[in-house]
Amino acid sequence: MGDEVLLEDRDGRGVVTLTFNRPHVRNAFDAELMGAITTSVDRLAADEQVRALVLTGAGDAFSAGADLNWMVAVADYTFERNVEDSRGFDAMLRAVHDFPAPVLGRVNGHAIAGASGLLACMDIVVAVRGARFGFTEARLGLVPAMISAYVQPRIGQSNARRYFLTGEVFDTDRAAAIGLVHEVCEREELDDTFASVLDAVVAAGPRAQREIKRLIPAIAATTNPAESEQLRLTSIANARIGEEAQARIRAFLDQRRG
Repeated sequence: MGDEVLLEDRDGRGVVTLTFNRPHVRNAFDAELMGAITTSVDRLAADEQVRALVLTGAGDAFSAGADLNWMVAVADYTFERNVEDSRGFDAMLRAVHDFPAPVLGRVNGHAIAGASGLLACMDIVVAVRGARFGFTEARLGLVPAMISAYVQPRIGQSNARRYFLTGEVFDTDRAAAIGLVHEVCEREELDDTFASVLDAVVAAGPRAQREIKRLIPAIAATTNPAESEQLRLTSIANARIGEEAQARIRAFLDQRRG
């Protein structure tokens, strides 16, 4: 696989897969890997030919979270440098969360701490049974501060209170029950299960998907009913007269008549 910490592959449909390539440390995040992820995701965000973004890990783990050797090193940083260093982690989370096309997690193994937080930034997560998850920062005297903005809306404040405070590690069934994971499969079924989900994503209209990703957070952030109504009316009206919808509706009607 070479010495690159992040591998990129694009298929003929425009699906781009980014693979964390630090298997010797279970794909733990350090400054180099986080920077590579952020740079790649930001670049791909500007490419309208990208139909979907897939994140996965090399080897038998998705990611062990922060590289602890790197975490020991930052103890010698000043407060100000630690603030700036944390911005790098937040930039990675925000880049994935704000990506305009669908983002899928192909969780091939454990996803701990910051890696569980990264999953909360994704649209769809498929995980192998036997993978472990957890927001384990408190066990190391740390705080899941940066990921909290993404995890709390995903799993709810009640679950965040429990798992942030205890640092418990939990399995795929629990991850699915709290909404962190959407689909659970056996390891030998991962390729087929993930392909099925990805096929469903690619079958939908790309312009509609990008508008949906814009609309969901906009509606969630709107407390004024009139503003919410206007957002929804504008969104559906633009979609109805759009080229993508008209072409797909005509194709559907032609198929049904045939």
